Amino acid sequence: MAPVPARGRHRHGQADGRGDHPLSWLRGVFIDHAARRVQRQSPRGSRAAGTGARRAAGSRRRAVGPQRGGAHLCRGRGGGHPESAAIVGDPPVSTRLNHPAPSTARRPPASSAREVAALVLSRVESGRAFANVLLHHQLTGAHLSPADAGLATELIYGTLRHQARLDWTISGALRYALDDLPPRIRAILRTATYQLFFLERVPARATVHEAVQLARRYGHAGTAALVNAVLRRLADQGERPLPDESDPAARIVVEHSHPRWLVDRWLQRFGTRDAIALCRTNNTPAPIFARVNRLRASPDAVIAELAASGVAATPTMLAEGLRLQGPFEVRHRLTESGALTVQDLGAMLITHLLDPQPGETIIDACAAPGGKTTHIAERIGDRGRVIACDIHPAKVEAMARRVAQLGLRCVEAVVVDGRRLGDTLGHTADRVLVDAPCTGLGVVRRRPEIKWRVHPHHLPGMAALQQAILDGVAGAVRTGGMVLYSVCTMEPEEGQEVVEAFLKRHPDFELDPTLPLPDGLPSVQVSRPGMVTLLPHRQGTDGFFIARMARRTT
Repeated sequence: MAPVPARGRHRHGQADGRGDHPLSWLRGVFIDHAARRVQRQSPRGSRAAGTGARRAAGSRRRAVGPQRGGAHLCRGRGGGHPESAAIVGDPPVSTRLNHPAPSTARRPPASSAREVAALVLSRVESGRAFANVLLHHQLTGAHLSPADAGLATELIYGTLRHQARLDWTISGALRYALDDLPPRIRAILRTATYQLFFLERVPARATVHEAVQLARRYGHAGTAALVNAVLRRLADQGERPLPDESDPAARIVVEHSHPRWLVDRWLQRFGTRDAIALCRTNNTPAPIFARVNRLRASPDAVIAELAASGVAATPTMLAEGLRLQGPFEVRHRLTESGALTVQDLGAMLITHLLDPQPGETIIDACAAPGGKTTHIAERIGDRGRVIACDIHPAKVEAMARRVAQLGLRCVEAVVVDGRRLGDTLGHTADRVLVDAPCTGLGVVRRRPEIKWRVHPHHLPGMAALQQAILDGVAGAVRTGGMVLYSVCTMEPEEGQEVVEAFLKRHPDFELDPTLPLPDGLPSVQVSRPGMVTLLPHRQGTDGFFIARMARRTT
């Protein structure tokens, strides 16, 4: 994206003292009008100009004076991040800052929570992996204390949740576009700004000091000086005022940190109050739910054992579902023994709506990692045939190990492309679950990076894949059988529109309006009988679209 021009810019090549010292360009980080007047009175390229540059780079004084130019809301990284203006005509900041620090080829493991956070976030932004995977890898090598590991986790997820608001604030203190900075320097600025304004227990001096050290380690003296200057100004002046409420979308984009395109469509679909509530809920940690394997333990026994380990568990609207509160470890002895599986309540509800019965043949077309497959097997008492399919062999192997851990015998884990299931298993299934690949916009509470990765142009391609999978499984359903389609997103292109297009192509299928919704479920959005949408701010679950279709008998 072309940078927005800023007034009062320098033209590239103009003698303004930039060449007198490696850090002289830092005079342009802030707009200090008093300093500018002194600069203009000095001979160009003179010693005075160079000396002023050295002071700007090395001095501990905060820059003063009003700001101008700067930040605008525009569509950029993340589909709507606020970004500031760069100096048009100057070389991109990245060409001046993107020089690696010496001897960076073989670094020791990260030594602090802040370093772990910066490394994870810079890689997340590049789209290489999800934060939870990278965090686990970094913590394994860093050997941090539990307290520091907790701080690293908070910094990563807090920064991702509030990234647009952080960028808005940082951009107000930068003369350059934030996106022009190297990824690690950008991550260091974001995590430090999050600490300044969201983690009051962390002293500002410590935050700034370590951020500067990290900027020097992963950049050079110039990047360290920039980080020091920006953070000192933010610590001194406070958070940047939010956009005016006269533009509700712009205000929500910054205040609740969601991309503009998503805010616009949610405002249109749900109205202002629900759109804000949904964005606000997305920025809170998701509750922890778990499913009791009633083939191995009763809910009451599990609740008692959890209480003995300091974890409070309360029943939910589903008999096997529990809500957990407390220091629950995923590798708890109950999960290791197969008595308990961590799973969102909305995901459990999908199996309830599938309503599998003992003795039936049931296909899970997109089964990995296996949470719904094993729930189906538990629901039918391990009596019947559950065929768990996935296209990735490694995922199928991992799923088979989990099935064995739970002691389930009715599950067959196979490598099959769901788009070809009808050719492989023609008319054999009583029920087919298609929990299709999707954008994941319903699980932003758990994976906040999703909202910055997904863009509108991703929706048509995802919908095409979803329709291909539905077409592929149609031939596997016997007459009178059922297909349950689910996606962990609320967007119509991946939900209702996919199902309606499928029904037009397959007139032998129809919506089944007899969805067995459990008592106690808060009012759900029903677009048509047989379709239901779960919204995080209303039902307290992950966001899902679910539709149940039956194959006609005549």
